[in-house]
Amino acid sequence: MSELSFDGQRDGEKVQFIFRRHIATARKGLRFLIIMIIIGIIPMLLWPDIPEMFWVFLGCVVVGLFGLLYAYLLWYFSIYIVTNERIRQVNQKGLFKKSTVDLALDRIQSISVSTPGVIAGIFGYGTLLIQTNVGDLIISQVPKPDKIHNKLQNLTMEAESE
Repeated sequence: MSELSFDGQRDGEKVQFIFRRHIATARKGLRFLIIMIIIGIIPMLLWPDIPEMFWVFLGCVVVGLFGLLYAYLLWYFSIYIVTNERIRQVNQKGLFKKSTVDLALDRIQSISVSTPGVIAGIFGYGTLLIQTNVGDLIISQVPKPDKIHNKLQNLTMEAESE
């Protein structure tokens, strides 16, 4: 099995695991697709005799699919890389814009997890709150937050003991 690597990785730094936010964060793209389908259906219902209205509908569906693809790409390229030294948050903010934040594991004071409601419990996502002396890192809509919480706790303990 090949070892995972990323841009900006330091010598001796090993990737422990990578995670993304829950796929539910891409739901805005799905909403956009549904809205575009509804907008495309309205002219077909108002003017059923005009065959060109089908092309209007099809155009709306294509635009909606592009919106869905855009939301998916933003979700896919926004990741959290956890190494034996730090947590790196790569947040894709647009097609050509992204931000990166690093947080050293030995700077973490506490990690807490919460499930914000019934829907989050059903779909299995929650919020991680990572507290440091400089500020807090809040990661919302994390899939299987308890597992990630436990892994981060173990890595933080290892980093403190070194």
